[in-house]
Amino acid sequence: MAQGEAFLRAVEWKTGRVPSEQSYPYTLPAIRQLDRLKFHPSVTYLIGENGSGKSTILEAIAVAWGFNPEGGTRNFAFSTWESHSPLHEDLRLVRSARQAKDGFFFRAESYYNVATQIELLDREPSFGPPLIQSYGGKSLHHQSHGESFFATFLHRFRGNSLYILDEPEAALSPSRQMSMLSRIHQLVQQGAQFIIATHSPILMAYPDSILYDLGDSGIEVKTLEETEHFLITKEFVNNRQRMLRELLE
Repeated sequence: MAQGEAFLRAVEWKTGRVPSEQSYPYTLPAIRQLDRLKFHPSVTYLIGENGSGKSTILEAIAVAWGFNPEGGTRNFAFSTWESHSPLHEDLRLVRSARQAKDGFFFRAESYYNVATQIELLDREPSFGPPLIQSYGGKSLHHQSHGESFFATFLHRFRGNSLYILDEPEAALSPSRQMSMLSRIHQLVQQGAQFIIATHSPILMAYPDSILYDLGDSGIEVKTLEETEHFLITKEFVNNRQRMLRELLE
């Protein structure tokens, strides 16, 4: 399925070893054992419990690539709140000779800020078409969260590009998550590369991928069926009454 070499091949420490800082996020086990993280040319997943460091690592990769910490394209330069870590300063991206035509850093928690920035930019005089035309033509604020998320995936994303997504399933129903999986496949077939932090077993299911599980023991490569996300979901669906009794007693 993969279309050529990855735009982003790996990430590693600039000095060849983890910095000696004893503050967050350098104290996280996954970051202490980061070493060199290789990316799949199609889809790379970062998964783990809340606080495991997956979004922090994803953010650092995005900022090192040139994306705005709050999300959007590399042309977005707004800042609502400076909350990103300095991790990107210590990382080196290993790029291939293949150049990405476009890209987008999508993070669910600050997508409202991106949507607002699009509207503000469209109010300014311009010789080109409004930015919102690239997102389906309808204000992202005049749609539900799920609709506005999916409008970006459907209309703004294109082939031969790098997409870094932080919990894109946050506002998507299960059926929309399956539609998202189909959209990822379409774009991979057109040469796109994805790096995704997610909790969704549905989104984790793309077959042409590698899945990194971040935890107390560092970073492990797993199959979907080995992840806690899959196992807990399967157990709940297959034994709902028993699990509800245990949870609610």
